Amino acid sequence: MAFLYPLVFVCLLPLTALAQVNNSAAPASSQRIRGTVFDADTDRPLSGATLSLEDATQAYPALSQPNGTFNFGRVPVGRYQLIVQYLGYESLVVSEILLESGKEQVVDVRLRPGSETLVETVVKGVRPDNSLGSVQTISPEQTLRFPATYLDPARLATAFAGVVNTNDQANNLSVRGNSPNGLVWRLEGAEIVNPNHLSNAGTIGDRPMPSGGGVNILSAQLLGSTRFLSGAFTPEYGNTLGGVMDMRFREGNNQRHEFTAQAGLIGLDLAAEGPLSRKTGATYLVNYRYSFTGLLGLMGISFGGESIRFSDLSVKLALPTRRGKLTLFGVFGKSSNDFTAKADSLREEDKDRFSIRFDSWMGAGGLTYTQALNNHWQWKLSAVGSANQNVRNQVPGLLLEQLAGARLFQYDRNTNARATLHNQLTYRPRDDRRLQLGLYLTRWYGSAGLWRAGTSLGSVPCGLSSPSQLPTVGSVQQGVLWAWLVQPYVNYQWMPSEKLTLNVGLHGNLFTLNKNSLSLEPRVSVRWQPLPRHAFTLAYGLHSQTQQPIVYLSRPLPGYGNPNDNLNLGFTKAHHLVAGYTFQIDESASVRAEAYYQQLFNVPVAIQQGATAPNRAYDNYSVLNLLDISEFAEETVGLENKGFGRNKGIELTFQKLLTKNYYLLLTGTLYDSKYRMQTGDWLDTRFNGRHALNLTGGKEYITTRNTHTRIWSFNARISHLGGFRDRLVNEAGSRNVSRTVYDANDFSEKLPNYFRTDLRVSWKKNRARYSRTLSLDLLNATGAKNRAYSYYDAVQGRVVHKNQLGLLPLLNYRWEF
Repeated sequence: MAFLYPLVFVCLLPLTALAQVNNSAAPASSQRIRGTVFDADTDRPLSGATLSLEDATQAYPALSQPNGTFNFGRVPVGRYQLIVQYLGYESLVVSEILLESGKEQVVDVRLRPGSETLVETVVKGVRPDNSLGSVQTISPEQTLRFPATYLDPARLATAFAGVVNTNDQANNLSVRGNSPNGLVWRLEGAEIVNPNHLSNAGTIGDRPMPSGGGVNILSAQLLGSTRFLSGAFTPEYGNTLGGVMDMRFREGNNQRHEFTAQAGLIGLDLAAEGPLSRKTGATYLVNYRYSFTGLLGLMGISFGGESIRFSDLSVKLALPTRRGKLTLFGVFGKSSNDFTAKADSLREEDKDRFSIRFDSWMGAGGLTYTQALNNHWQWKLSAVGSANQNVRNQVPGLLLEQLAGARLFQYDRNTNARATLHNQLTYRPRDDRRLQLGLYLTRWYGSAGLWRAGTSLGSVPCGLSSPSQLPTVGSVQQGVLWAWLVQPYVNYQWMPSEKLTLNVGLHGNLFTLNKNSLSLEPRVSVRWQPLPRHAFTLAYGLHSQTQQPIVYLSRPLPGYGNPNDNLNLGFTKAHHLVAGYTFQIDESASVRAEAYYQQLFNVPVAIQQGATAPNRAYDNYSVLNLLDISEFAEETVGLENKGFGRNKGIELTFQKLLTKNYYLLLTGTLYDSKYRMQTGDWLDTRFNGRHALNLTGGKEYITTRNTHTRIWSFNARISHLGGFRDRLVNEAGSRNVSRTVYDANDFSEKLPNYFRTDLRVSWKKNRARYSRTLSLDLLNATGAKNRAYSYYDAVQGRVVHKNQLGLLPLLNYRWEF
C-alpha cells in the first residue's frame, strides 16, 4: 500500500500548474462564493430562493436559479454570514463563512418546510435531521481555528458542555459521565471501528483504546461538518450509550482544481480536489498525510528513545447520475510506536526495562447513493466496511532489532471489523409531517489474542515463524467472534403548529452472538417554541450497546467464573431523559441549558463469588469503568448483567458565533456519575469529576495593504475540570510481585482538579492566486501538572504519580492555491 502514496502525488503535480493558470486573471484579495439550495428531505433543488451575503459593512444579494444554484461572483475576502429565505420554508442563517483568495467557498444549503418567521442559525454544512436537542455541529473551519484541536473535531468537542477528555495525549471522550467506550464513531451514516492513529496513547497499560487515539485518521482537510450528539438519541442512532461522532466527507470543487499543502509538528498534509467532469459535476477529493515525528524518525531522531510514526490516505469521488448521486470513498492509515530498552545504569522508570513495539492500522471504505423518487419520497443507501488491528510486542532488556527473533514475553493482538448496509426511506406526505424508515444490517467481527511469558500454545501468533518462539508456561487469551447486528428504526415527525414539533419513533437492536441481546427501544422528543426566540425541548430514549470484543472473549481466571460466562453477556441498557431551554439572543448568539438523567441497567459486573473468591479485590468490578483493554484482559473475571449506573447533571452554554470579528463559547457542567453492583452502595465511577468549566474565545483583525488582505487571529481556551477517580495502589503487594497491585476495584481516590490554558495565534495573508497561514498553538501554555494516574514503578521501588502533557508548542504552515 505504501508504494501508492508517492504515485498519487506524482500524478497530481501537473494539476498544480493548471490551478495557477485558472487563477491567473483573478483580482487580488477576492474570491467566488456559490452553492445550491435544496429541500432538506427530498434533495430537490429550490428555485427562486432569496439569498443575502453580509459582512460588517455591506450585503450582496442573489437568487437561486431553476437548478437551485446561486453565485455571488467575486467578493472581497473576509468573514461573512449567509441569509437564505424561501416561501413556505424556515429561514436559515449560515454563519462563520471564511472566504480566502486561495479557495472558492461552495455552500450547499438545505431548508426545512415551516414558517418563514422561524429563523435557525447554523454553521456551514449543517444537515437538518430529527434531533431536537443535545447536538452540536463542528465545521472544518472551527477545527482549524480553535486552539489545541490537533485539527481533530473530537478534541474540539471537549469545549462543549458535558464532554471531558480522559487524557491530554488522546481524544478519548467521556460524555455525561460515561466511559469513552460508550462513544461510537460513524462515517457517511454507518458505525465504524476506531478511526484513530496511536490508539494506545495516554493509556495506563499502553494498550489500545476501543474508541480513541492520538490523532484522527481522517484529516480535517477532507471532512465536512461533523455532528456530535450526547443523547437522548433519535431512532436513527443506535448501539450507543455515551455519544455519537458522526463524520462525513465534504464535496470536492466541481468547477476548478484546488490544492492545499500543510506542514507542521503534527505532520505533512497534501490535498487536492476538483472536477472529474465539468459536464456531469463529478468531483474528486484526495489527501495524504505523514507525521512530522515520522519524518524525524527517518533521519534517526527520536524522543527519549521513542519513535512515533503515522500516515494516512483518504479519497472521495462524487458521481452525479441521471436520477441521483453516487459517492465512493476510502481511507487507510497506519501508525507505530517503538520504544527501546535502556541499559541498567540508565534506567529511570519501569518502562525503561523493556523494548516495546506497537503497530496498528485502520481502513474504511464504501459507497453511498441518494435519489429523490418523487416530490414526497427520498431513498438513501450506504454500504460501509471498516477494520483495524493493533499488535503490541514487549520483551525485557532487548534492542528493537532483536524483537523479531526473541521468545515471547508479552504479545497482544486484536482485530475488529464491521461491514454495514444501511437502507433509508424518507416520506413527506405534507410539509408538516415526515416519516423515516431505515435498517442497519452489520456483519460484526472481533478477535483477540494475548500471550504472556511461559504460554504453552499450539498455534502461532501472527508475525511469528514457529511455535519454538513461544514460552512454555503462563497465561493466554484468544478467540474469534462472528455475529450479525440488526437495527431497524422508524421515526415520525409532526408539526401541529409552527410552535410545536413532535418526534415519535422506535429503534430495534438484535445481536446474534447469544439469545440475551435483543432490545426494542422507544424514542420520543418534543420542541415547543412559545415565542420567536425561546424554545423548550424534552427528549426520552431507551438505548442499548454491545460489549467490547475483549469483554466477550476473555475467559475468567480460576475461581472467578465459568469459561463461557462472558460470551453470554447481553446489552448494557439505559433510560435517558433530557430537558432543555434555548434563548436565541440574536442571529449569532444564544444561551442553552440542559438537564439530563441517565439510568443504566443490565451493566456487566463481576459475578459475586463471596468468600470462595481467591481475591476479593474484584468484587466491585464494572465495565462502566473500563478504559483500555489491558484492564480487563489481564485481570479477567466472570461477568453478569446485574449491575447499575446513574449519570445526572446540568449543562449551561453561552455561544456567540464569529461575527463582528470575535467569537465566544462558555460552557459549564455540574454532574454526578455513579455505579452499583447487584446489591450494595452507589460508588463513584472513574469518570466522576463532578464539574467542568470551559471558556473558549477569539478575536480577528482584518487589514488590507497594497490590495493584499491579512487576517490576524488570537484564540484562547481555559479549562477547569474536577479530577477523575483512581484506584488505590497497594504498595507492599506491588513490591512483592514487581508490578502494580490495587487494593480494590472501586475508584475511591479523587485526583486533583485539572487546569489547562491553550493559546493559538495565526497570521493569514491573501494574495491574488493563493492564501497562506502561519499559526502557533501552545498546548497547556502555563505548564500545569495535571495528574493522570498512579502506578507502582519497579525501578524506583515506589508508587509514582503520572502526569498528563506539559507545555507543547505546535507550529503549522498552510498554503492554499
